[in-house]
Amino acid sequence: MAVTVQGVEYFYTTVEDEPGEAYALLSHLADTGINLLAFSAIPMGPVHTQLALFPENPSLLADAAKKAGLVITGPQNAFLVQGDDHLGAVAGIHRLLSDARINVYASSGIADGRGGFGYVVYVRPEDYRNAADVLGA
Repeated sequence: MAVTVQGVEYFYTTVEDEPGEAYALLSHLADTGINLLAFSAIPMGPVHTQLALFPENPSLLADAAKKAGLVITGPQNAFLVQGDDHLGAVAGIHRLLSDARINVYASSGIADGRGGFGYVVYVRPEDYRNAADVLGA
């Protein structure tokens, strides 16, 4: 597999930082048939956690959240990069953006242990179109 880059929409919500909060949300999404391309949880102070949800079908997530009374913010835009893992794979993405004078303001990635990697890249909204062109998304 070569490296693929796709623009993705994501939503976020804030929950109490308590055991089972992410499980409750994730299991509800699974029960309603929502497939996530990516997910992250980030502490937001001592008592809250922000959950970022990257649904395969953004409108399905928005509808399910509304029906469940879940307050979500979004959609926002990011890039999902997937491909064969190799030394410098992520550096190459940053080089392309840096050469175009586009700042990556947040990112998160992982190697899958089977030779592949996934990487979520966030750029400023005003840079999104240019970044999409540069990354071939």
